Amino acid sequence: MSAQPPDDAPAPSAFQSVFDVYEVRETDGAVLYFGDPTTDQRTLERTVWPVFRDHGYDVQLAERTGELVLVAQPHEADSGGVPWKNAALFVATLLSTLFVGAQWYYVDPFSPEILRALPFTVAVMGVLGVHEAGHYVMSKYHDVDASLPYFIPFPSLFGTMGAVIRMRGQMPDRDALFDIGAAGPLAGLVAAVVVGAIGLVLPPVSVPPEVVNSASAVEIRFGYPPLLQAVAAVLGEPLAYSDPTKSINPVVMGGWIGMFITFLNLIPVGQLDGGHILRSLVGDTADRIAPLVPTSLFALAGYLYLTNDAGNAAGIWVMWGIMASVVTFMGSVEPIDDRPLDKRRVAVGVLTFALGALCFMPVPIQIVG
Repeated sequence: MSAQPPDDAPAPSAFQSVFDVYEVRETDGAVLYFGDPTTDQRTLERTVWPVFRDHGYDVQLAERTGELVLVAQPHEADSGGVPWKNAALFVATLLSTLFVGAQWYYVDPFSPEILRALPFTVAVMGVLGVHEAGHYVMSKYHDVDASLPYFIPFPSLFGTMGAVIRMRGQMPDRDALFDIGAAGPLAGLVAAVVVGAIGLVLPPVSVPPEVVNSASAVEIRFGYPPLLQAVAAVLGEPLAYSDPTKSINPVVMGGWIGMFITFLNLIPVGQLDGGHILRSLVGDTADRIAPLVPTSLFALAGYLYLTNDAGNAAGIWVMWGIMASVVTFMGSVEPIDDRPLDKRRVAVGVLTFALGALCFMPVPIQIVG
């Protein structure tokens, strides 16, 4: 316990106009300033945050043992060590997408032929990686602490559940919130278009006769978003073949995944990318708009179930309606500086949502058989 903070931490006098400190403690690498606020919480946070950041600290107002306290922790920088967890998940996802990709190429995943699925793996992980790299680069640009991407292996149709980065600390302003939120979808969408175009010009995959003629075969039909349909139209390439012995090149599915993930991430709720963008565009109004989103997803699911022979697609939107409800309940990110965006960012935000709409598919996947 001490009356004064460490030499590298701000003195209580630097923010005494908004927080009257009566005790300072150091514990577990954090500096705790116990005191009484003399203004509202939003003004307090806006005032003390830049003071502490200039000294290399992140700060949050908390309650400890019934007392209000400013908890200041050193702003984390890259340790320079090997990110073993990120690397392990990357390798695991590489293997899972390679294994699943072998089925897209109709080869034995337990033989050297599995390497034929490398283009699929590179396409899927490349699109996901570019998306997360967009978030990561803009996080570093705005000096927001962020981890490297964590890829998520999963034994699904694509071998992965996507990738995420983890952000710590507070968001400095709306500009940072917007840039970080929009950079991922925009970068990932560019990658998805490029990957989809490459896949469309690659030769189709031959479907073995035993698969075509099997009475127990289950057909998985994919809907294609307007954006991918437009790319195919520009290139003059088909997205499906009338010949059942031919299937589109699996690399196309890397573009499909990127576009579908872009749409899902741009759902404007909570701490999804779309939630970040909406919050930065309209401020606190985002919290009133967000509850409409899960309602819309449940309505879409009900419509598909009642009017369309696509019951499993309805299940997809029920699941996302539940997820949207959860992230809506968790709330959106509150930036320290809540001043509105400039017109250029507003225009980019509207464009981002418009591009996301071009990735929408009412029936993304349908199982027939």
